[in-house]
Amino acid sequence: YTEAWDADKKSIHVMPDTPDILLAKANAANVSNKLYVQAWEEAKKKGYDMRADAIPIKTAKASRDIASDYKYKETHEKEKGHYIGCPSAKEDPKLAWAARAMALQNDRLYKKAYNDSKTQIHIPVDSLSVQAAKECQTLVSDIDYRQYLHQWTCLPDQNDVIHARQAYDLQSDNVYKSDLEWLRGIGWLTEGSVDVVKAKKAQELLNDRLYRTRPEQLKFTSITDSPDVVLAKTNAMQLSDV
Repeated sequence: YTEAWDADKKSIHVMPDTPDILLAKANAANVSNKLYVQAWEEAKKKGYDMRADAIPIKTAKASRDIASDYKYKETHEKEKGHYIGCPSAKEDPKLAWAARAMALQNDRLYKKAYNDSKTQIHIPVDSLSVQAAKECQTLVSDIDYRQYLHQWTCLPDQNDVIHARQAYDLQSDNVYKSDLEWLRGIGWLTEGSVDVVKAKKAQELLNDRLYRTRPEQLKFTSITDSPDVVLAKTNAMQLSDV
């Protein structure tokens, strides 16, 4: 069944100049690493010729001499021990400048004046800043802020205190429920409760015996000469086999 399809799959040929094939070849050339470095590889195969007096060589040598630690310190090593014109080290400008820089950088000398004057501060006791600090300390102090219960700050017979006590008694749960203590332990029947009465009323509304009266309980006497009775008798006589 699939023999013809398998043979047909092998006989499909795509023309090499179709747009898709040309686009795929162009993409392959763009992403090819071999073609990307081909020019560099060919340039490496040709070699190079750089003379000793070429500008890049001279630049590299000059940079190396500048960066060399030996060349950097060569002048300093030659000038060691050749200071002349100063009878002592204190009169040498360079040494004096170095000593001054060291003194500025010394943390102990930098803070010496501050440490000497730190204990020589005198502030009047009634200055504005001291009074403000005392008031702030009084405000943030927990001792002055907190008043214990036994330390009364007002008379117990003041109107606001009496009013507060009455408000506390009204809000108290014990006082609120004190009038219901006499009900504790008393039995209660559910005969007259709202839920029981409601259930009874619903039962009466749904009771079929009270809602509907049976026919045998009705006192009814049929009239013998009514049209429907006469018609029923005539039909019975017509249908009677006897």
